[in-house]
Amino acid sequence: MTVVKNICCIGAGYVGGPTCAVIAYKCPDIKVTIVDINPTRIAAWNSDNLPIYEPGLDEIVFQCRGKNLFFTTDVDATIQEADLIFVSVNTPTKKSGIGAGMAADLAFVESATRRIAEVSKSSKIVVEKSTVPCRTAQSMRTILDANSTPEIHFDILSNPEFLAEGTAITDLLNPDRVLIGALQTPEGLKAQEALVNVYTHWVPRDRVITTNLWSSELSKLAANAMLAQRISSINALSAICEATGADVDEVAYACGRDSRLGPKFLKASVGFGGSCFQKDILNLVYLSQQLNLPEVADYWKQVVIMNEYQKKRFVRKIISTLFNTITHKKIAVLGFAFKKDTGDTRESAAITLIKDFIQENAKVAIYDPKVCPEQIFMDLSEPGVVDNRKELEKQIQICASAYEAAEGADAVVIVTEWDEFRDDQIDYTKIYDSMHKPAFLFDGRLLVNPTKLREIGFKVSVIGKNELAGTA
Repeated sequence: MTVVKNICCIGAGYVGGPTCAVIAYKCPDIKVTIVDINPTRIAAWNSDNLPIYEPGLDEIVFQCRGKNLFFTTDVDATIQEADLIFVSVNTPTKKSGIGAGMAADLAFVESATRRIAEVSKSSKIVVEKSTVPCRTAQSMRTILDANSTPEIHFDILSNPEFLAEGTAITDLLNPDRVLIGALQTPEGLKAQEALVNVYTHWVPRDRVITTNLWSSELSKLAANAMLAQRISSINALSAICEATGADVDEVAYACGRDSRLGPKFLKASVGFGGSCFQKDILNLVYLSQQLNLPEVADYWKQVVIMNEYQKKRFVRKIISTLFNTITHKKIAVLGFAFKKDTGDTRESAAITLIKDFIQENAKVAIYDPKVCPEQIFMDLSEPGVVDNRKELEKQIQICASAYEAAEGADAVVIVTEWDEFRDDQIDYTKIYDSMHKPAFLFDGRLLVNPTKLREIGFKVSVIGKNELAGTA
């Protein structure tokens, strides 16, 4: 049986960093090295200020770093030393060419695979960790097989991550399941069992699911598509709730008590974001189109369309409530990350909302406890537009607190569900007193008690709830 003693992870991002830090933490007998060609990122991993905010991550990294967890830019040496290599590089949606806007760009996956093939001096288990379209492993295998020799053999596995940002460390320490796909050959099954033995250092064996390679790849896309579908479903119902006087929280609770449905991912919001949901659904749309299944493609694409509709609907509600214009008005946006407990802004609803506010010539004050100003400007900048930063600075104010953002504002908009924005955590009377009157508050995350805020004096609008519902 193959015993893994040395693990290399190519890619020090949101998946590779936390995943391999936890492996090092739970497997003190295994040396884990995370490698990345970005020296700034590696320097941050080796510092006291990690490049990723994730609750519990600091403690694990600081405990293991320098013992059996290492961060380096020396790609070749790390590959040569490893028994098992996780490929955890970025797979963004293609911006141009065939499949633009839907298909995954696999350039980084191919580059990493070729590097492994070129520099390896011994047999390796190569693990596809990035979220990829179904049958990507076939391309990787073709590259690796072309470079195999009687002395050097490559086995390929699929081990998709099912992490939720903000709870990634908890998810890794106590996962619902670990999925490992392999080619159904003696060599493939042997490699699969080697990775199973890594995870069973702390994960019960009955939670480690072994499948064929293609089932593993598709399961990741399918899981994210189904979760996003639930969000878009409850968001579609939130529009009906606002129009009829139904309460979306009550509807979600009633549906969630059905054991066939369950309560998770039935929280209405201004829209889902993050690095996975939209990208994975669009991958599924593209795969369906390539398989000549247009109706299937249309079905899954509607989930993304509904998500965009929800964001635009929220913007329209804000503008219409503020007397059909927000020109020169100050809008305080609380939250910029796509969800709480992370600094990740990829596909954040805040980006769409703020760009629309800017188009309407509003002044926007932004506060997020974990997103740095540079990231905010980067996300709001239009690529290739000269002096775009200077223009943005005329309309955008990045603040150090919610109180600063709300001072002199016409409206407060809650976009990220940070706990500190709850009405039992923040002094909304102080915020109200500092705002122009009438003072409007728009809750895009079902975070506050609207009755309590109306008693203060706010004009409150909550997604999925009708202000007049209590009078029916």
